[in-house]
Amino acid sequence: MRSLGWLSAAWLAASLSSCGPAGSPTVDKTPVQAEITPEDVLPQVEEVLEFTLHERHLSIEQHAAWQILHGVLAFGAEFQVEHNGAPVAVVDYLLDGGTAKGWELEVVAEGQTGQRGVRTLMDPGSQTGQGHADQWLAYLSEAGVGLDRTIRVGSDLLTIQDWVRQIQLDVPRNVTREYSWTLVALTSLLPTDATWTAADDATWSIARLVEIEAGQELSTSACGGTHRLVGLTRALTRHRAHGGEVTGSWAMAADVIARAIEDARRYQNADGSFSTRYFESAGSSPDVAQNLGSTGHIVEFLALALDDQQLRAAWVTRAVQHLCELFRMTRDMPVECGALYHAAHGLVAYRQRLGASAGEASTAPAATADALP
Repeated sequence: MRSLGWLSAAWLAASLSSCGPAGSPTVDKTPVQAEITPEDVLPQVEEVLEFTLHERHLSIEQHAAWQILHGVLAFGAEFQVEHNGAPVAVVDYLLDGGTAKGWELEVVAEGQTGQRGVRTLMDPGSQTGQGHADQWLAYLSEAGVGLDRTIRVGSDLLTIQDWVRQIQLDVPRNVTREYSWTLVALTSLLPTDATWTAADDATWSIARLVEIEAGQELSTSACGGTHRLVGLTRALTRHRAHGGEVTGSWAMAADVIARAIEDARRYQNADGSFSTRYFESAGSSPDVAQNLGSTGHIVEFLALALDDQQLRAAWVTRAVQHLCELFRMTRDMPVECGALYHAAHGLVAYRQRLGASAGEASTAPAATADALP
């Protein structure tokens, strides 16, 4: 059985950032000579997702919540890991009270009513526990967890609603003002016009969080700003889907997203890869893992942000084809989990949207996951 990296202390010590690459062979930078269509690429996407899901196995004993929940982001609620030699659906395992290194939750009581909430303890930079505010619930919400889902924290039984309420109370306590994952979680579980009173006794809203995120500098943000863009994209898409007007902070978000799309296209390399400097300037690297990280994160953003016509553009197809090649090149290598599973999440979204537009099934690969051997 192949296993992801992170099994040796030396390799762990060598990883310096949440999206940092490991050493790897060089990438063939020969430009793509012939244009291909999305229909040409979809079978490659299917192949890549199949072996990533079924050949790269994680376990509770050897891997931490940081790695495991990135797998959930890509493959959803049916994503399985090994525990005591047997496969478990890890979303149910964790929410039903299972333990994993870095899965650290606490029950808190706030306000005069003493109403209980769920808070995730932070462990930024560890690549073990939650590195960004509300990261865990964002990934669980992407896997379809609803407000009424129960969650066991020690001997206490609460719900996702209790977790959401605590997130709302805690937004002013987020000293980094990084609300990328908060937006993903809240807009998945609440109306985008939601407002509430937070722990500072001020009125907060999803629109206010959007305004804060849209005003941040992408180049100094995690993974080139792709996480901020995904948060804004998820929020804006859901806002539009519910008939929300694109004015004020929502218009700011739309402008940021549009500029990033154009910058991704403008700085794309001749071989289809995206710039290793993300949206800041042109950039390339011979390191295959670094390319997997930058191209994978940008494909993830584009697969969520582009309209149907844009998604079929030749420059996007070339990028997806190149990303599939990077997956094949690293098939037998240890790969940093953040880069790997964000890239896989992008391919899942691409397959769902292009498969649906072509009249094909668009279920995530986890829907047909085989049991681990």
